[in-house]
Amino acid sequence: MKAIVWQGTNKVGVETVPDPTLLLPTDAIVKITSTAICGSDLHLLDGFIPSMEKGDILGHEFMGEVVEVGRDVKKLKVGDRVIVPFNIACGACDPCKRGFFSACDNSNPNHRMAEAMYGAVSGGGLFGYSHMYGGYAGGQAQYVRVPFADVGPFKIESDLKDEQVLFLTDIFPTGYQAALNCDIVPGRDVVAVFGAGPVGQFSARSAQMLGAAHVIVIDRVPERLAMAQAAGCQVINYEQEDVLIALREATGGRGPDHVIDAVGMEAHGHGPGSALDKMQQSLRLSFDRITALRWAILSCAKGGTVSMPGVYGGLIDKLPMGAAFAKGLVFRMGQTHTHKYLPDLLGRIEGGQIDPTFVITHRASLDQAPELYKTFRDKHDGCVKVVLNPWA
Repeated sequence: MKAIVWQGTNKVGVETVPDPTLLLPTDAIVKITSTAICGSDLHLLDGFIPSMEKGDILGHEFMGEVVEVGRDVKKLKVGDRVIVPFNIACGACDPCKRGFFSACDNSNPNHRMAEAMYGAVSGGGLFGYSHMYGGYAGGQAQYVRVPFADVGPFKIESDLKDEQVLFLTDIFPTGYQAALNCDIVPGRDVVAVFGAGPVGQFSARSAQMLGAAHVIVIDRVPERLAMAQAAGCQVINYEQEDVLIALREATGGRGPDHVIDAVGMEAHGHGPGSALDKMQQSLRLSFDRITALRWAILSCAKGGTVSMPGVYGGLIDKLPMGAAFAKGLVFRMGQTHTHKYLPDLLGRIEGGQIDPTFVITHRASLDQAPELYKTFRDKHDGCVKVVLNPWA
């Protein structure tokens, strides 16, 4: 089959690789009908997530048709149309039973590698996201093996198009969890979102759905800001305005009640802190550039929430913890518990509250993906979200 594989830092390619097979009786094989390039895939392209190996199949946003099931799979049958959450969960461990699916105890066979990296208990496995997260083949391919097939795949039994439900696999639930983590008081609270990429866009719209009185989106890319503005958000271009001053002015001096960092470890910015972040990351002295997180802390209102769906990869210094402590901020973060949100969010799509296709700017085949990885990373050609057809 065809697949997009990691070939080294700043290099991905299309290769012919063996078709996946059932390894355990709880597995399923899914023929992928739609997949996408995610912003967190760029951290792999840029070489900032360790333990990638040449030939690893990328991709964690995908959906398709079940073509084979293991003998112990009870809830799926051949022919079912499914979306597959990007994180892998067993459904039986304590975190899974509590709804913390991304923290699954049993889905990452390489958990000791992650624990050595982070110095603490790690989360569960992820599709297409390094050996530290289980070494699972990803979904930017024609077929994929899905472990714990009675837990992860979510059946789509309506006639909604792939593009309407594809983002339930990651970026829509990720933005929604980021907004939920803010405990928004409907009709009162102001939410600021740093980053107008796909997760930032869904964070902003989720905040609106949850009743935020006002949503402000901060970025530097005009077409991304225009997309947020079209949804009724106020926008701030941080290259044209002082972000902290602009946010104070927009909120009567108190700052946003809640701030969402939808950027993560490769934040752009300006000033001495940003320059030092970039230098340390380029020298591999640090994993993370934290301009967005720094601004989030400094801008947030007293007693507010800093919600962090953006991915971070390691130890951070130069973080203004004194400001966070003095203001009594609440931090909520982590991989998305995708599984728990799917019924609600599918209902919102079916009910017309949101059409997730708004974020798509590019559609392509797998053969075009390597070039589009760079287009997406470099924010060229108005690229916000790329959807791939593995059979085109």
